[in-house]
Amino acid sequence: MSDGKVLTVTALTDAIRGKLEGAFPLVWVRGQVTDLSRPVSGHLYFALRDELSRIAVVWFKGDIQPENFDPLTGEVYEGGPRASLAQRLENGQEILCAGRVAVYRPRGVYQLVIEYASLAGVGGLHAEFERLRARLAALGYFAPERKRPLPRHPRRVALVTSPQGAAIQDFLRLSENRGLAAIIRVYPVPVQGEEAGPKIAQVLRRIGEDADVVVLIRGGGSLEDLWAFNDEALAGAVFASPVPVLAGIGHEIDFTLADLTADVRAATPSHAAQLLFPDRTELSGRVENLETTLSALCKRRLADAVRRLDGLETGLKRLSPSRMLAAREGRLDAETRLLRAAGRAFLEAGAQSLDAGARRLREAAGQALARAERRLEIASLRLGALSPEAPMERGYALARKSDGGLVRSRNDVFPGELLTLTVLDGDVPVRVEGAHV
Repeated sequence: MSDGKVLTVTALTDAIRGKLEGAFPLVWVRGQVTDLSRPVSGHLYFALRDELSRIAVVWFKGDIQPENFDPLTGEVYEGGPRASLAQRLENGQEILCAGRVAVYRPRGVYQLVIEYASLAGVGGLHAEFERLRARLAALGYFAPERKRPLPRHPRRVALVTSPQGAAIQDFLRLSENRGLAAIIRVYPVPVQGEEAGPKIAQVLRRIGEDADVVVLIRGGGSLEDLWAFNDEALAGAVFASPVPVLAGIGHEIDFTLADLTADVRAATPSHAAQLLFPDRTELSGRVENLETTLSALCKRRLADAVRRLDGLETGLKRLSPSRMLAAREGRLDAETRLLRAAGRAFLEAGAQSLDAGARRLREAAGQALARAERRLEIASLRLGALSPEAPMERGYALARKSDGGLVRSRNDVFPGELLTLTVLDGDVPVRVEGAHV
């Protein structure tokens, strides 16, 4: 492999399965029945073959139903429902069936899973459908890359359908309790008959950009009932729509050219409402989660701000002049006590010594005391120089602006500005007169 990646058998099978099943969601196949098997499960297994090839086929029990009408022509059988073709199927019969291509993972083989079938020879409408589908596919009508997503919360919805059918009631009933507030404008059209396709196309062209999304729905029916939605002009109008088109026509097994051309296909009209409008319970849950997240974030930001403020207050206290003065006064007191203790020691020692030694001791003590006094005097002078009130005692004043900032230069003020002068015994409000010099 080009990228050097080694796949497991399951991974390769799943990759093939995804590609294959996605490419053939609905396919019509004509062939001769062979190797027919009816196990006790009720499923039907056989193969379809022609002159050159064969393909495995499975018809699941759940998809085998009595036939009320011909699934291709829509002809209602006289005398009531007939037994399903699955019960009458025999080897050698040629049938026309519709289904999807699936991969059976345990054996790694592909097969055709059919949903309904008929004996070959009654597929006139199907042949026309396949001809039109091939033509529109060549024009790019079904290309996945041109499909647009539905708007998340549409405000203007154009609902194109028959106002008398059950489809509109199902759609409106579900829409009432889903999504956000939206205006649904109904465009009444016929959904069956020769004139239905061109009239629906005309309405789609008239809507233009007057809506955020167009919803085209119809209830179920036979191939003949749904044939209006295989109209080439209707498919062209869906293709040319300036806004996304959501189609919910018939049941899940029903496919029309309008379905294939639409940006999004729904299995039923009710499913179309579910795709277009999200569940309000889900929206409420998302809002609650967002509120919880926002509250936690605000609390975290507030706690961070409090921690930063505490740090700044601690740093400010460490740099406070009064704190620095107190620390130096403490050191001065300690040095004074040491000097006095040393002096007393010298005096006591001198009293017990000879006169000469006493004199020397007294002289040494006096010198030490003099040095200590000089150091004390120097320290006191330094301490006094650090006092904020010392310059004020000499006649100086602190000038502050209205925001509390100090005036350090004549360029910091302008004529007419109000200042506050802090002198030794209080504050004096002043106003600046004249211009800069």
